[in-house]
Amino acid sequence: MLKTVFIASVTILSMLALACNRGHTETTSAGKDLKKIQAAAKLDPTKGNQAKGTITFTQDGDKVRVVADMTGLKPNSKHGIHIHEGAECGEDGMAAKGHWNPDNNPHGAPTDAKHHAGDLGNIEADAHGNAHLELTVGGISVNGANAVVGHSVVVHADPDDLKTQPTGNSGARIACGPIKLAEK
Repeated sequence: MLKTVFIASVTILSMLALACNRGHTETTSAGKDLKKIQAAAKLDPTKGNQAKGTITFTQDGDKVRVVADMTGLKPNSKHGIHIHEGAECGEDGMAAKGHWNPDNNPHGAPTDAKHHAGDLGNIEADAHGNAHLELTVGGISVNGANAVVGHSVVVHADPDDLKTQPTGNSGARIACGPIKLAEK
């Protein structure tokens, strides 16, 4: 009898633990578990600008899910957004150096077969100067091969035309932030 009660207790506790874990597991649209490896950058305005926001990078299998939210942009405008080589920004964003391109590919859209690892395309502001961007990017990782950690994100004054070499003709740097592993 005592053995049966013990087995039943262990079974119930195991089921409760499994149910609790299911409630906290994130999944992709394909139903795969997301690895909880995440990095983030706080985007601060460069000197004379007001654009600011956050961007997160979450490892999703062999791709990275990128989510950015910004305020202080020019209403109804597009802005190039890129990962840059440097880990610092400086007051004008120039300490971030050039576009991050570890595989020596041409500049392009994040959907192009070949593009800079740091090419994230454009973020588009609404009538209030707020913007939200979500995309999934291959060829990078949070902290493995071609890791985003240790670089910075730069938002530019103009749209990225997604073709002009080497930067997409996206203009001055209006916001910047170093990418760091997110605290758990």
